[in-house]
Amino acid sequence: MPRLYTKQLDIAYGDSLIVSGLNLSIPDGKITALVGANGSGKSTILKTMARIMKPKSGSVFLDGKSIAQQSTKDVAKQLAILPQNPTAPDGLTVSELVSFGRFPHQKGFGTMSAEDKEHIRFALTVTGMMEFADRPVDRLSGGQRQRAWIAMALAQGTDILFLDEPTTFLDMAHQLEVLKLLERLNREEGRSIVMVVHDLNHATRYAHHVVAIKRGTVVSEGSPAEVVTPDVLREVFGIEADIVPDPRTGVPLCLPFELAGQPYSASPYKRGEAGPGEGGAVGKSEEEPKIAMAAGSR
Repeated sequence: MPRLYTKQLDIAYGDSLIVSGLNLSIPDGKITALVGANGSGKSTILKTMARIMKPKSGSVFLDGKSIAQQSTKDVAKQLAILPQNPTAPDGLTVSELVSFGRFPHQKGFGTMSAEDKEHIRFALTVTGMMEFADRPVDRLSGGQRQRAWIAMALAQGTDILFLDEPTTFLDMAHQLEVLKLLERLNREEGRSIVMVVHDLNHATRYAHHVVAIKRGTVVSEGSPAEVVTPDVLREVFGIEADIVPDPRTGVPLCLPFELAGQPYSASPYKRGEAGPGEGGAVGKSEEEPKIAMAAGSR
């Protein structure tokens, strides 16, 4: 039996039921990606499993015990969560931020022990943030800032790490930087990682286990090849897509080309062909006179 799973979990916002009867198991020592359209309940499920939200009914079990029956500190010693778009107070340094991860382990007045300092050093080292330890968090780049927050979560010393859209608002290079770090933490440290991701191709490239969610219900779960299929994408995302193998890894990649239920409408311009105003034949015949007139009128 896995360490972390849900049993008949119902989650609601007020009178609105978002998730009903969820039975979900998280594979130990793997990267699990929760995918689905906006508003599908991915983040809600993640936050409830991490005990940020309280379910309407049902339970989340960690190591055979309901997390509702465990103290906050005990849960924080076993799992860490990085929410969407976390913010730090102005002027807070990276090392100060990372030290907050040791709070569940501290006693009395919160004096740092030798063990606390070692966990902080390890977290800064493994995330490549040691050289930025004394730099204010608000002076870091997007990728560096996200790595600093991941370092704080690592400093908790947990085997389970939750991340809610860890690559949101990052450019492509910084997205890869964060995803490769998570991949390395899983491979070298054996940590179980559960993350909500919007980019389906990130899920297939970096996750071992994918869970596709629609309106709070699991439509499909399994390996990327089992989940990322035209039928599942049509049902979960409402798109038509081609599935092709990644030329480097062989994992499935999604190439969407049309909304589900719509006849395929190809672009009137072939790849590499210029459209109106872009230097093509149509652009030259219709646009050049206007450009010339504008230039002559100056």
